[in-house]
Amino acid sequence: MPFQTTFTSASDTMPLDLGSCIFASAESADVIRYLAYLALLLSVINALLSPANLRHIPTVGGPSFPFLTYRGAFNVLRDIKGVLRHGYEKYKNRTFKIAFPDRWVVVVTGKRLVDELQRLPDDAASFIQATSELTAFGYIFGQRMREDPFHVPMIGSRLTKHLTAIFGEIDEEIHAAFQDYMPDCGDEWTPVHVIDVARDVVARASNRVFVGLPVCRNPKYLDMLVHFAVDVARTRNFIVWTPAPLKTLVSKTVTNIDGRLKEGMQYLRPVIEGRTGLMKKFGDSWSDKPDDMLQWIMDEVVARNAPAEDILRNILFINFAAIHTSSNSFTFAMYHLAAIPEFIGPLREEMERVIAAEGWTKTAMGKMWRLDSFLRESQRVNSINPLAVQRMALKPVTFSDGTYIPAGTVLATPAYATHFDDENYADAAAFDPWRYVREKEQDLSPSKHQFVTLSSDYVPFGLGKHACPGRFFAANELKIMMTYVVMNYDVKFEQEGIRPENVHLGLAIMPDPKAKVLFRKRKSGEV
Repeated sequence: MPFQTTFTSASDTMPLDLGSCIFASAESADVIRYLAYLALLLSVINALLSPANLRHIPTVGGPSFPFLTYRGAFNVLRDIKGVLRHGYEKYKNRTFKIAFPDRWVVVVTGKRLVDELQRLPDDAASFIQATSELTAFGYIFGQRMREDPFHVPMIGSRLTKHLTAIFGEIDEEIHAAFQDYMPDCGDEWTPVHVIDVARDVVARASNRVFVGLPVCRNPKYLDMLVHFAVDVARTRNFIVWTPAPLKTLVSKTVTNIDGRLKEGMQYLRPVIEGRTGLMKKFGDSWSDKPDDMLQWIMDEVVARNAPAEDILRNILFINFAAIHTSSNSFTFAMYHLAAIPEFIGPLREEMERVIAAEGWTKTAMGKMWRLDSFLRESQRVNSINPLAVQRMALKPVTFSDGTYIPAGTVLATPAYATHFDDENYADAAAFDPWRYVREKEQDLSPSKHQFVTLSSDYVPFGLGKHACPGRFFAANELKIMMTYVVMNYDVKFEQEGIRPENVHLGLAIMPDPKAKVLFRKRKSGEV
């Protein structure tokens, strides 16, 4: 069955764009029949390999009889949101399991058990192993990155600490990128494909920090990154249908990572070779050594005596994480703003007031409580991943309620169901942009209700020491982007009050890739 692995232009790309692949052809009886046969085959393999000692955990989504689990796997990948919601309501504060074509996943619910899950020590449960299996990154990027993901602490510590110093560069690049990528919007309402603009802006702004000028403005380099991010994202849906011996081959085929590495080296080779020469010449006495992500990665690759291509592997991985998640998060938020344009006024008033007092600075972004609340609420109702706090048990684990988890089991918590629980949030089904402003005003906590704050009832960034290390960088990027748009444009949908439904494809959650937002240049002095 043929499937498209490359794209010709940014306008053709969508996160997990399966229109030419498996799921988007669901109207086709042949495709459905193909999937059914494939699912049956894989469920048989799964049944033969799955541990029998998960049978004490209730099954949701389909029958648990070994050779009929394909029905549950198909239901999960067709409607994972609904399956997880049903399981959460039936087994809240307990565990249940759902079938994937290649494995069982045990779903942990309730604050107590989720907290126990995130506190498991690394020798008992692995975040890297779980995400590698469920997102395919270990198969795409290779065994070395799976065994030694040195980019993770680099993002969590060095990049985060560097944010104040690089704020001006990020801000400058976002402003310049919007001016280049946004269509000319005057007094007339102009339709804009927000997801395309968001990807381009995020790619350019992120790479101002990752690799610097002038490479970050090279359109071919950025186009390669955007296409690669899309290919990696959609690989997640292929990988769960693939038997373990074929996962690496399928992942590399869909993402074409070998070709991307060669292409990426064309753009970065002059920079890398130039820096390598200076590193050899000056060593530790290189006084004006660059202080950016590329140099940090180069230093680590040299220290590990790893091949030079690992520089590109890490750059590609970091770009995938930045482009895919931040562009989707920005688009989710813009859809809420366009659906209910009266939110613009309070946001704009706060932005103008804070900027007048603090200037256009990182400090100002931190004091925009309404904007922070808006983004946090958008992330709550539009989780970027249906399964959060992912771990793989490396040895048997027993939770406090007596649930036994054998080694090799993948565990996670359901994001949507957690976020839409009325016990966790008042009127949880409603989008309430000032929800966290009110909570912040009540307890005056300096950090408790921020966009990046973690808790067992707010899990889009994960939880515990393995929470998303790049969330602070992403938050600053998103706040600058939102501030730029709100300060310069009015936005709406053609039908006000109606927000396009999110698209759910297997393990993917994305904003409607076909929707367009109407933009109009803000009139001078208008609030």
